[in-house]
Amino acid sequence: MPNKRIKMRKIREILRLRFDAGLTFRQISQCADVSAGALQKMLKRFEASGIGWPLPPEITEAHLASRLYPAADTHPGDLEDPDWATIHMELRRKGVTRHLLWEEYCQRLPVRAYSYSQFCFRYQTWYQAQKRSMRQQHKAGEKCFIDYCGPTVPIINATTGECRQAQIFVAVLGASNYTFAEATWSQSLHDWLMSHVRAFEFFGGVPEMLVPDNLKSAVSKACRYDPELNPSYQKLAEHYQVAVLPARPRKPKDKAKAEVGVQVVERWILARLRKLVFFSLAELNHCIRALVKELNERLFRKLPGNRREAFERLDKPCLRALPVHAWRYRHIKTVKVNIDYHVKYEKHFYSVPHAWVGKQVELHVFENLVEIYSGQQQITAHPRRELPGTSTIAEHMPERHSHQQKWTPGRLKSWAAGVGVDTLQWVSDRLSEKQHPEQAYRVCLGLLNLTRSYPSERLNNSCRLANDEGLTRLKQIKSILNSNRDQLPRDSDAHAAPELPQEHENIRGPHHFH
Repeated sequence: MPNKRIKMRKIREILRLRFDAGLTFRQISQCADVSAGALQKMLKRFEASGIGWPLPPEITEAHLASRLYPAADTHPGDLEDPDWATIHMELRRKGVTRHLLWEEYCQRLPVRAYSYSQFCFRYQTWYQAQKRSMRQQHKAGEKCFIDYCGPTVPIINATTGECRQAQIFVAVLGASNYTFAEATWSQSLHDWLMSHVRAFEFFGGVPEMLVPDNLKSAVSKACRYDPELNPSYQKLAEHYQVAVLPARPRKPKDKAKAEVGVQVVERWILARLRKLVFFSLAELNHCIRALVKELNERLFRKLPGNRREAFERLDKPCLRALPVHAWRYRHIKTVKVNIDYHVKYEKHFYSVPHAWVGKQVELHVFENLVEIYSGQQQITAHPRRELPGTSTIAEHMPERHSHQQKWTPGRLKSWAAGVGVDTLQWVSDRLSEKQHPEQAYRVCLGLLNLTRSYPSERLNNSCRLANDEGLTRLKQIKSILNSNRDQLPRDSDAHAAPELPQEHENIRGPHHFH
C-alpha cells in the first residue's frame, strides 16, 4: 500500500505534540486523526530532512511540506476534486477501497485535498449524477453477462436461395464492458455452449461467475430462488471452474450489463450490417469480428479510455487461466435401461452390463463417442453410430443359463402361443433373426403388450397379415390394428362370393362393336 502523506496543516502540530508534549504515537494518532504508521513514516522523513526542532523561523508550512514530500503538490489554494471517472474505474479493481484512493489523492494534493468524509460525499454525488446503467458496480474479473440479441441476420444459400436467420450471441465482462459477439445458426444447446468456449478463448481467461438469461439451453427449470441448470451447462461450468448465476425470471436488472451490451451490439454492429447480403455464417462472423474490435476500441463517453484498455487494466489480470484442453460438447440424457440391457439414443441401441437393467443411467454423447454413467461412475462406452442399429458388447450379456433372468426366449414364445399361432410365428422369427435373442426382447414385448389394448384374436389376425406380407416392424402391426385391416374379409372368403350378373341393359356386349 502506498505511503500516506499527511496534510501540510497537520505537520507542525504533530511535531509539536511529539517533541514538546512528548506524546506517544498512539496518543498523537488519536489527537491528529492520523494512523500510527503514517506518523512513524512522517517523522523518519523529518529526521532525514535535517531540519531540527524547534523549526527555524524561515521554515514555512509550505516549505516544510515540500521538504518532507518533494513529489507532492504543496502549493496552497482552493480544494481540488480528483478525477472522479478515474476513481470510479479504480474502484472496480479487487481490493481497492475508497480509503486507499483517498490516501493516494492526499499524496498528490496534500494542501488542496478534501477530508475523507467530503471525498466520499462528493464521489457519491458525482456517481448518482451519471446515467442509470452505471449504478451497478462490478468487480474486475468477477462476472460475465451473456444473452442473445433480439434481431437476427439473414443468410442466403447461394445454391438454393433459401434464407436462414442467424442468432447473435453476446458476452460482456462486468468491470470493463469488454464485449464478445458472434453469429450461430440457432440458440440450441450445442451452439449456446460452444459460443461460451469461444468467448473464453477471446477473453484469454475465465471469470468467476456467468450470468446468463433463463433460456432453456442454460436453465432446465427456471426458479427465482433455486434455478435448475441444464446438465451439459453444469459440466461446462465444472470444466472451467466457473459459477453460474442465472438472472431471476422477469428481473432485467439482474443482467442489466447484458441488456446494455446487446443494445450496443445491435446499434454499432447489426445496424451497420443491415444493408449487406451474406451467403455463409463464416462470412457474417468475419464482419462481426472486425466490428467487435472497433467497438472495443471506441472511447467511452463519460469514462477515460475504451473497453480494450479497461479490459487490459481491470479484467484481464483477474481472469482465471484457461484449462489445458478446451471443453468438448456433450449432450447429457437420462434414460432407463431396458430389459434387453440396451439404451437408445436417436435411432441406435447401445448395450450396458445386464446388472443395470431397469435402472436410470446418464448418456454423455460426444461427437464420436457415447459414454454411459451411473452417478459419477462410468459404466461403459461405445463409438457413436449415426445409422439405426444395435451395438452390443458380449461381456454385457447375461449368462445363458442364469435363473435370475426375468425374460427368456422360451417365456416370450409361451406368451405368444397363448395369443395365437400366427403371433408365435412372428415372435419366433424376430428372435431368430437377431445375433443375440436378447436384442429382440424389446420389440417382442412391445407386440405382446398390445393385448392390453386389443383382443388376442385381433392381434393374432394382424400377425397373420404381417407374416403373409413380410412385415417385420412393430409399427406396421400397429398400423394394421389402427386401420382395422385385420377385420376385413380374407381373400379366400372374397373368392367364395357369388359372381355378379354379366347381362344388364347398361352393359355393352360384343355385338355393339361389329
